[in-house]
Amino acid sequence: MSAITVRIMDGKRINDFIRFPWKIYAGDSNWVPPLIMERKEFLNPKKNPFFNHADIGFFGAFRGEEMVGRIAAIVNHNHNRFHEDQTGFFGLFECANDPEAAAELFKNAEQFLANRGMTRMQGPASFSSNDEYGLLVDGFDSPPVIMMSYNPKYYPALIEANGFTKAKDLLALEVDDKQGVPERLTRSTELILKRSNVTIRTFRKNKFWEEIEIVKHLYNSAWEKNWGFVPMTDDEFYHLAKTMKPVIDPDIIFIAEHKGQAIGFSLAIPDINQAMIKIRNGRLFPFGLLKLLWHTRPGKIRRIRVVTFGILKEFRNLGIDVALNYHNFVDGMKKGYNWAEMSWILEDNIAIIRPIERLGGRIYKTYRIYEKPIG
Repeated sequence: MSAITVRIMDGKRINDFIRFPWKIYAGDSNWVPPLIMERKEFLNPKKNPFFNHADIGFFGAFRGEEMVGRIAAIVNHNHNRFHEDQTGFFGLFECANDPEAAAELFKNAEQFLANRGMTRMQGPASFSSNDEYGLLVDGFDSPPVIMMSYNPKYYPALIEANGFTKAKDLLALEVDDKQGVPERLTRSTELILKRSNVTIRTFRKNKFWEEIEIVKHLYNSAWEKNWGFVPMTDDEFYHLAKTMKPVIDPDIIFIAEHKGQAIGFSLAIPDINQAMIKIRNGRLFPFGLLKLLWHTRPGKIRRIRVVTFGILKEFRNLGIDVALNYHNFVDGMKKGYNWAEMSWILEDNIAIIRPIERLGGRIYKTYRIYEKPIG
């Protein structure tokens, strides 16, 4: 058997880096292939504003001339400034069930990070907690929703064999419309809003960029103290908003206001992965676009992902989160959505998990962030 060699995947080699997952997931019906054109933009320093504050190395593992694995090593300078530490990350990890290849990939990623002063490595993060985050460790029996990760069952063993231990688990909860809306939840939501003098409205798509400014402010303010959080730069936020604009449904994005001031929000998006899973080669042309249009026509997307919500500190513990969840559930059903994933949620965030469980939600997938000391 040929020895493992690791190569830097720069220049034209980045195309091989992008296409490698098709080898790992051949025959896996739960894998949602990315669009190749989207991956090229994501990994392009000239188009992805994340590169403005990060150093990233891309590595590929080879047996002879056969590629058997890949990894990215990431120094997110904004993370280290915000958290005042020296944590580097690994991400975009894909590998055959080959412990030697995995070991060499992590060795090279660790060296890249240590050379830049990092003392700890966490991951997977592709590229940060604002992107795909965490390794699937439970719940392999269904496809991931939009912007959530997926991987083979053997990945945890490959990672743990290289000295990584659990840092934190991230939970995904599912809720469906089978039990309807509990009457007590309707009454409590009405009471919460009356007592707090808060109103809830939907996102105004005709004032898209004004609304994005509101959401950006609330997101970066409300999430400031959360584990793993890194504020998004203006360029990052606008880039993400521009990317998501074609797929958002303004009727399932909510903004809570107190005396005309925005004090909280809830962001849900249709699970476009229901359509993306049909485009197995990752290409829109010549037939992928037709499949995408067919599977996203009105009434076809019946699932949503509640991506995030936030409430300003001075308005927490008033039940505004319950009211936002209520509107996600009720207004989502009115639009024809019959299932939602709430993700991701920190495993110890009981204040968020319990209200979702009262809606009938249950934990159905678990993702893990790993870490190890380096340097």
